[in-house]
Amino acid sequence: MQNLSYEAIFEFVQSDVIQPFYIKRLEKLNRLTFDELLKRKNPYLFKAKNIQTAEEFTRYILDAFLSSQEETIFGDLMEKLAIHICEAIFGGYKAEQGKFKSIDLIFDRDGKTYLVGIKSGPHWGNKDQQDAMKRNFKAAKELLRAEGNTQEIIAVNGCCYGKDSQPDKGEYLKLCGQAFWSLISGDDDLYMKIIEPLDEEAKQKDDMFKDAYTKKINMFTAEFLNGYSVNGEIDWAKFLQFVSRRPVPKLASEPKTTRRTAKAKRI
Repeated sequence: MQNLSYEAIFEFVQSDVIQPFYIKRLEKLNRLTFDELLKRKNPYLFKAKNIQTAEEFTRYILDAFLSSQEETIFGDLMEKLAIHICEAIFGGYKAEQGKFKSIDLIFDRDGKTYLVGIKSGPHWGNKDQQDAMKRNFKAAKELLRAEGNTQEIIAVNGCCYGKDSQPDKGEYLKLCGQAFWSLISGDDDLYMKIIEPLDEEAKQKDDMFKDAYTKKINMFTAEFLNGYSVNGEIDWAKFLQFVSRRPVPKLASEPKTTRRTAKAKRI
C-alpha cells in the first residue's frame, strides 16, 4: 500500500476530470441542433406543465438534455478518477472489457481481491440490470479462480456518492460515498478532499460554457417562435405532429430494367 498524495490527486482532478468534463460538455452543446433536441422530448409533459412561453419551453428542454448528458460524462470521469487513485495506492487496474462484464476495477487489499463495478450513485438500473450484475460478479469470481486466484474474492457495487445503510447484499457489497472512496484508497477523508479541486477549477471553466449556453437559448427560442408559434402562442398541434406523426412511406422507385424495357418497346 502506497501513501496517498492529495497534491497528485488534485492535479489529476484538474487535468483529467474537470478539463475534459467542460470540453465534452461544450462540444455536446455546440453540436446540438434544435430539431434534434425537440425530437427527444415528450410534448404531452410540456402541455401538462402549462408551459406557455417560447423561452420557458426552450430553457426547460435544453436544461433537461444537458442534465442527462452531464450525468453520463461526469460519471465516466469519476470512474476514471477512482481507478487512478486505486492504482496508485493498491496497484488496482481497470478490468478488461469483454472478459469481465459489469466490473470496472480489480485490486488486492488486506489479502483479499476486490471486483468493483462503479456507478455514479446508488439509484441505478432496474431489477433485470441488477440481476445481470450479480450473474456477472459470479462469473468473474469463477474466472479468477480458474486463473489460480486463491484469495477471498469480494464483489462490490461501488457508488461515487450516496449511502446505503445495509451494504451487505449477500452476493456482493454495495458501498456508497465515503465507504466506497475509503475502500479504494484506505483514506476515510478522501470523499471530502476531492471536492476541493473540483470547486476551484470549475469556477475558471464555467464562464465559457455559460456564454455558449446563453447563445443557444436565444437561437433555439428564435427557431421555436419561427416554427411553432401562431399569434404569439405555442402551436401545440404542429409541435406534436413534428415529434409523433406517422412517417409518410416513401414510394419505391421504378427499377431501371423496367424503364429500359418500356423504352425499348416504344422504339
